[in-house]
Amino acid sequence: MHQITIYSTTHCPFCKMAKDFFTENKIAYTDHNVEQDQDKLKEMVQKSQQMGVPVIDIDGTIIIGFNKPKIVEVLGLK
Repeated sequence: MHQITIYSTTHCPFCKMAKDFFTENKIAYTDHNVEQDQDKLKEMVQKSQQMGVPVIDIDGTIIIGFNKPKIVEVLGLK
């Protein structure tokens, strides 16, 4: 099972798309709203070196934005 963390904001359409993708594919993830959690915002910036969302961490692989082909590749999906 993969360890997946999404750093998101409330009004980000790409964050919603990413979360919907994981939900539709029955893939568990942890969501951190970086608007509400300054510690998670700092963690996200440390991991990604940038402020844009979503930032997706899959087993230590950082994906910036909703890059579906990269997510599929990292998860080994078809």
